[in-house]
Amino acid sequence: MEATALETRLRQLEARDSIRTLVARYGIAVDDHDLRDIAGLFARDALFRSRDGVMEARGRDQIVSQFVARFSVLGISNHVSHDHIITLDEDDPQRARGLLTAHAELWRNGQAYVAALRYRDEYVVEESQWRFAERELAFLYYVPVAEYAEALGSPLRQRAYGDQRPADFPERLANWQDYRAGGGNTPTG
Repeated sequence: MEATALETRLRQLEARDSIRTLVARYGIAVDDHDLRDIAGLFARDALFRSRDGVMEARGRDQIVSQFVARFSVLGISNHVSHDHIITLDEDDPQRARGLLTAHAELWRNGQAYVAALRYRDEYVVEESQWRFAERELAFLYYVPVAEYAEALGSPLRQRAYGDQRPADFPERLANWQDYRAGGGNTPTG
């Protein structure tokens, strides 16, 4: 029996709500250092990585181990989610993609930091629950609070590891580069 348009819309709304809840639980679990909850948010064979290559773990056990290592240098944190774009897979109602913007305040290695983040996600239904199939973390900046104002004017805004590295975005994005090079990337029509 084929689903009616109303049933399909209801299923899509429920999926979006469940995915938003998954993302909210992630921020809280990280802030609370709740390893059990973190593990439950990811699919069994999930991938969690950072765009800069510092983090990469596949599978729940490796993802939890990666968080244990991160927590060894992190004290308190406060992750705040902002805009969340969810794209449901038209061919597979058990899959979706997402882009989330967020900020974090952190205590790292005895120092206060602020970070602006983007997460590129893939979601999957596993054991009747929406979970992360893949999560990629990218930084607009990750800087000591004392360096925040200066860092915004620099492309070297990734400063969490004791040095100054290029930020993950926007300078590395093709449309940013095209616009800055005078290519325009303006709409036509």
